[in-house]
Amino acid sequence: MGLLNNLKDWLNQEQKDLEEGGMDKDEGVTRLFFATDVHGSTVCWRKFINAAEYYSADVLVLGGDTTGKAIMPIIRENGTYRFNRGGQEQVIERDELEDAKESMENAGYYSYVLTQAEYQELEQASDSQERQDEIFEEKMVERAEKWRALAEERLPRDFPVYVSPGNDDPFHVDQVWEESDLIDLVEGEVVEIGDGYEMASTGWTNPTPWDTDREESESELADRLEAVIDKIDDMDRAIFNFHAPPYDSQLDDAPELDENLKPKFGAQSTEPVGSTAVREAIETYQPPLSLHGHIHESRGQTRIVDTIAVNPGSVYSEGSLQGAIIDLRPEVDVVGLVRG
Repeated sequence: MGLLNNLKDWLNQEQKDLEEGGMDKDEGVTRLFFATDVHGSTVCWRKFINAAEYYSADVLVLGGDTTGKAIMPIIRENGTYRFNRGGQEQVIERDELEDAKESMENAGYYSYVLTQAEYQELEQASDSQERQDEIFEEKMVERAEKWRALAEERLPRDFPVYVSPGNDDPFHVDQVWEESDLIDLVEGEVVEIGDGYEMASTGWTNPTPWDTDREESESELADRLEAVIDKIDDMDRAIFNFHAPPYDSQLDDAPELDENLKPKFGAQSTEPVGSTAVREAIETYQPPLSLHGHIHESRGQTRIVDTIAVNPGSVYSEGSLQGAIIDLRPEVDVVGLVRG
């Protein structure tokens, strides 16, 4: 039993080290922290920024889908505030409002306070959808600006932070990142990572059932991938940062949906939904490392020919950040998938 106990101790210590952070790394190693699909959760963004110190990371990469998916109306009436969350109506007092808004924000929602009369007027207006879209866009930009300020406050001005949009991110949010003195928006670009590595990025995906902002046919996506890959000088030291995971890679298993876009069989039945174009690009060029997201449930890593492919997954609505710690030694070493 001694060998088994020693193995258990080693595994427990390894997990403890990952959770406690501040991990040592060898001299000359570039440590990359990769996360994705935070979908408007401010607590996840804070943890992403804090990962620089917490995991002794040298580079932060956020792989896509930064914006939230929904606004939560809060109805103000008679000194109280009413909202529906998780199918249950809640009524709170004025002194509970800020805590409620913070809780919504950390789960990725955008709160919007208005009176019952204002709510009804908005719902019944002839241009209701346009006005709701405008409010949604304003809330997205407002939060992205808040995140930008947090990063610029917490990190040194020359610390490398790379953000790539995802298919759910509307185009008007790009300007927030483009105006940052710290954060680099890397959509369609190749940037140097550490000593000689190059990262090629795009947040576009193959088609989804939800007709999102940045999705296109597999043939169009293949052309897009080829355009950014063509900018890489040395494929032996390349990193692909593509939001869509490769098809049938175990990084793209999502619940099978019925005709109403509801999970079949209690979400117990899954099917691969990743991109064939991304898989073909990986098989053709075989970079040492490929980073993905998009499919929240498919946390893990796999090998495709000579490429290590990673999807850290996402549980943003729980306020937890999942990520991957990767050391470039110069060979690729996936230190671990973490959650905090």
